[in-house]
Formats: sequence, C-alpha cells, structure tokens
Amino acid sequence: MAKTKTYNRGYVILIATIAAFGGLLFGFDTGVISGALLLIKNDPNLLINGMSQLPERTQEWIVSITVLGAAVGAVSSGRITDILGRKKVLIITAFMFAVGSIGLAAANTVALLIIWRLIVGIAIGVASYTVPLYISELSPTHVRGALVSINQLAITVGIFASYIVDLGFANVEEGWRWMFLVGLVPSLILGIGMFFLPETPRWLMSYKGEDKARRVLDKVGEPQKEDVLTQIKVNIKKESEQAGSLNVLKAKWVRPALLIGIGIMAISQFTGINTIIYYSPTIFEMAGFGADAADPVYNAILPSLPIGFVNVLFTVVAIYLVDRWGRKPLLYLGLTGMVIALVALGVGFTFHETMGGALKWISFISMIIYIPFFAISLGPISWLMISEVYPTKIRGLGMSIATMVCWVSNFIIANTFLSLGRFVTGEMQNPAGEGMLVNPGGAFFIYAVIGILGLIFVYSYIPETKGHSLEKIEQHFLDGKHPGDL
Repeated sequence: MAKTKTYNRGYVILIATIAAFGGLLFGFDTGVISGALLLIKNDPNLLINGMSQLPERTQEWIVSITVLGAAVGAVSSGRITDILGRKKVLIITAFMFAVGSIGLAAANTVALLIIWRLIVGIAIGVASYTVPLYISELSPTHVRGALVSINQLAITVGIFASYIVDLGFANVEEGWRWMFLVGLVPSLILGIGMFFLPETPRWLMSYKGEDKARRVLDKVGEPQKEDVLTQIKVNIKKESEQAGSLNVLKAKWVRPALLIGIGIMAISQFTGINTIIYYSPTIFEMAGFGADAADPVYNAILPSLPIGFVNVLFTVVAIYLVDRWGRKPLLYLGLTGMVIALVALGVGFTFHETMGGALKWISFISMIIYIPFFAISLGPISWLMISEVYPTKIRGLGMSIATMVCWVSNFIIANTFLSLGRFVTGEMQNPAGEGMLVNPGGAFFIYAVIGILGLIFVYSYIPETKGHSLEKIEQHFLDGKHPGDL
C-alpha cells in the first residue's frame, strides 16, 4: 500500500501551484467587478447625457460580458489545446490576462471597458478548463482529486483577494482602475512559471511519442507508470480507429460523458453561485448594509470579506475530503445546504417589509451558509469531474464543451439577475433613503428549484470516480456501462 503512494510530492505540488495561478486569475477577474461596479456605475467620467448612474442593463453587461468572453474562449480553444498542448496554451492565456489588466485600468469609456472585459473573459474561459486539465493529466491517480482541487482553491483565493483589493481601493479616486490593474501580478507569475513546467504525459503520448511521456512520468514519480503508459496506448489505439476527434465525440459511448459534463456545469451555475460572487456588495446594499453609513460603498463591500474567506476555508476542507468521502456524498451534502440557504434568501427579500432591519442579517447569514456548501461540492467537483470523464484523445475538446456550457449558463445568470428579480418579485424600498431598488427574492427561489433538480441528476447519473485512474474511467465508458455503475 505504501508503494502506491510514493511519488515526487514536492515537484507535483509545485506544478499544481504554478498552474493554479490560472485559477487565481479566474477568481480575481470574476470577483473584482463586484466592488468595482459600485464605483463604475457612479463614475462621472463614464456617465453621459446627464445620467446620475449607469442603467441597470449597462451594469449587467459590464458584469456579464466577461462571462460571454469566457464562453467564447472555452468553445474556440478546446481544439487548440489538443493541437498546441496544455502548456503553450496556458502561457498564451497568461499574456492575455496581463494585457487585459492594463487595458481595463486605462479604459476611459464604457465601450472600452466592455471590450477589455471581453478580452479578459476569453482568457478566463481558456484557463478555466486548461488548468484542471493540465493538473489532472500530471497528477498521480491516488491524489488527483486533491491536486485538481488546488485549482478551485486558487479560484476562491482569487475571489477573496479581489474583495480585499476592492476594499483597499474603495475610497481612492477612480479606485476601480487600480482594482483591475492588480491582476497584472498573478498573470506574470503564471506566464513566467509555465516556461519551466513540463507538458502532460497524456498529451505527449498522443502527439509526441512514448519516450517523452515516460520522462515526464519519471519526473512526477507516477507509482503506476507502466500501467498508465500501457492503458494510454490501448485507449489511443482504440480511439484512432475512428476518423478523428469529432467522430469520437459523436460516438455512442462518449454521450454519457458529454451529458455528465454539460449537466454538472449547468447545475453549478444555475444554482446562483456567481450571483453571490458578482453581486454580493450590490445584494448587501439592497439588504441595507451601508444605508446609514458615511461611506456606503465601503460598508457594502465589507461584508463580502467573510464570504470570500469562508469560500477559501471550505475549499481547503473539500481538498481534504474529495479523495476520502468521494464525489457524490459531497455533492449531496453541498446541494442540500445550498437549497436551504437560497430559500432563506428568497423568503427574506420577498417579505422584506416585515423583516425590517433584520433583512441585512438574514441575507448575510444565508450567504455565509450558501458559500461553504458550494465550496465543498459543486465548486471543486464540477471542474474535477470534467477533467476525469472524457477520453484522452478528446479531453481538451470535451472539457471545452462542458466549460462553454458553464460560461453560457454563467452569462445567463449574470446578465439576468437584476432583471429577473424585477420581473418575479418587482421592486422594494431603497433602505438608504428615497427611491426603489430591484427585489431579488424571486431569483433566489428559482435557483433553489434548480438545486433540487441538481440533486436528482447527481443521484441518477453522476459516477463515483474516487480512486479510479483516468484510463479505467475511460474504459468503463468504452464498455458501454452506465455511469452510475462505476
């Protein structure tokens, strides 16, 4: 037993850590807009035609255009990842993050802001599937779940860091420019670091030959090296009997893997996580945080810090549990807790008139409950699952499809949260004084219903991949077996 756990631990962790800066950028560039939006929507340099504030739909587009860019990056770069290799694509992505951070900081119109947010979004889309793919293919089987989950930890660290940066620049004139510019630092670390890391053995076996793949497996200390090499060769031979990647993608035995990837990614987004990430200061503002404060922006951002911290903390817990408890038990637990928290949010805002000053604490406590349940379940496991279920030859393409679904779903959520709340539950009195605000209660109820449907999907279709090599998982699908029988 001890022999199977022998591997080059320090080197493997170094690989996962450097690559995970792509996840950190993913988290930072998605989270930073939450605080920046409070400044952008009131920046006189961006307002035109005597507006006192940017319209709701403009705000939604500034938030969501990055998500649309991520969807484009996911669908357009999957095949490129298979052709160029995982390493080169991550280096290119780091460059895009760096240029995008500078462009956002320098933007002087809403149009330019949206264009640069789109470019950063494309980089996020590429990184969001390439990082877990890269780590998964370099990880020894028995620690793959924990190592791939380092990427999710990096995403949560990036989100938490973005909240700290937002708070730090909340009182600075045009502080939103500095908020965006900070993203330059991790992009440089990712780009420089990737130059010194290897390509993955599974990609090398497919495109460069066995010798190069063997050398990488030696460097990472894969304890089942010969078994892994043999199984990769067997699977590549079977796949090569078909005309190409697209034909493999159309094969009947691949359909369950496609459904798993698409399903779990859609559920992870339509249960509302990025409503919390993108709009938490806005939600807190609606609930009354900062209403009586001299600095309402600072006080609306401040409650987001514990949200970000709890996200990081429970992602660490997930890394510890994912290879011990397994994927499905954590998904059951997480989705159940998320549904309860979403119902509480929906009730709190729907009956806000009877809640009075308690609404802000109901919203805060509900979000504090929601985040850890997401962080131990859908957060890391959705990305882990799509890095596990696809066959080697089309893993990049398959993950890009699942990631595209993730980002399209994310875009729908980000681009409709304010509008959906207005449509379902209308408006509510502005806690800060005169005027009305969107009531988001109805949106939270809809997310809760989707969470219940997610529980049914997990029970009926998600496989338990704990302890199985990527090659064994692939063989299971090649044999035409039901995912749940793994």
